[in-house]
Amino acid sequence: MQAEPTDEALMLAFATGDAGAFEDLYARHRLRLYRHLQRQLRDPGLAEELFQDVWQRVIAARGRYRPEAKFGTWLHQIAHNRLADHWRAKSHRPDAPEDAKEAAERLPDPDTPERALSAFEERRRLQLALEELPPEQREVLLLRLEQELTLEQIGEITGAGRETVKSRLRYAMDKLRARLRP
Repeated sequence: MQAEPTDEALMLAFATGDAGAFEDLYARHRLRLYRHLQRQLRDPGLAEELFQDVWQRVIAARGRYRPEAKFGTWLHQIAHNRLADHWRAKSHRPDAPEDAKEAAERLPDPDTPERALSAFEERRRLQLALEELPPEQREVLLLRLEQELTLEQIGEITGAGRETVKSRLRYAMDKLRARLRP
């Protein structure tokens, strides 16, 4: 039984023209990358646009790719840079969608209305608490919790040192705990 090729090996194979290698990379990373962009942007259409742009940049950079870091770290560095470009151009974060309440009311009722409302309220409290975090803290928190990246990988993506990442993560967690206390 042959071991699965690493992401780095797949990217190098793609650089030499192996389209199937790209398909494997895309399948491995698409959901996590899209969820990360969706959480950062809170706009499915915009997340999809940036998602496609990140993959286009991966394709365009295939000839220059060097496996100096893990592929996932490199991919998220591209996403981080693309998000930074977006925020610079926009110069502010969007407000929560105006139809958030209506969208929540359309969610299916898994149990009772009371339980569904309670679960929604908890998710909404968490989302609002996340939105209140400074962008640098929110980004490291989401990369750590959702993408399960190490402090070193997050540092490579954000361009911050390990201790800075650790500090941002600690401050973010402290703020969330304080905000979510009953």
